[in-house]
Amino acid sequence: MAIRRILTIDNPADLATLKKISTPVETVTDDLRVLMDDMLETMYDAPGIGLAAVQVGEPVRIIVMDLAREDEEPAPRFFVNPELFDPSEELFSYEEGCLSVPEYFDAVERPARIKVRYLNYQGEKVEEEAEGLFAVCIQHEMDHLEGVLFIDHLSRLRRDRAMAKVKKARRAA
Repeated sequence: MAIRRILTIDNPADLATLKKISTPVETVTDDLRVLMDDMLETMYDAPGIGLAAVQVGEPVRIIVMDLAREDEEPAPRFFVNPELFDPSEELFSYEEGCLSVPEYFDAVERPARIKVRYLNYQGEKVEEEAEGLFAVCIQHEMDHLEGVLFIDHLSRLRRDRAMAKVKKARRAA
């Protein structure tokens, strides 16, 4: 496994890649499992709870996630070609952050529950309902697959503030 560089919004080339719509995966192969393993290691190293393949420069429809708390055993999840459907009318607001928008957090409102259909690490079909943090995270990561960042859900003023904060932090580093 290898830690890959996470693309960030302060780099114009990175931002152009992050805005790409990811392409579906034909089949789950050993090469894709290597990518998923690398993504997981990269996410843990960052540290984060979710990562889309496009965030490491691979615009394919793959997400990794681990919502286990620090005092719990890791519980990695893999989503290949995920699809969201049947969102609840009830909304849930959560202060989100993003590894591609470092050091910036803001509230985003999303459906409180949603169903997700995907292929797992072994290529098996899975369908389940997501709620709470799982619902927030899967919707956030699915946005990445569509070329959407969580700051795109914010007002222009808050989005500009996020961009400025990330650029300032990078200059300071």
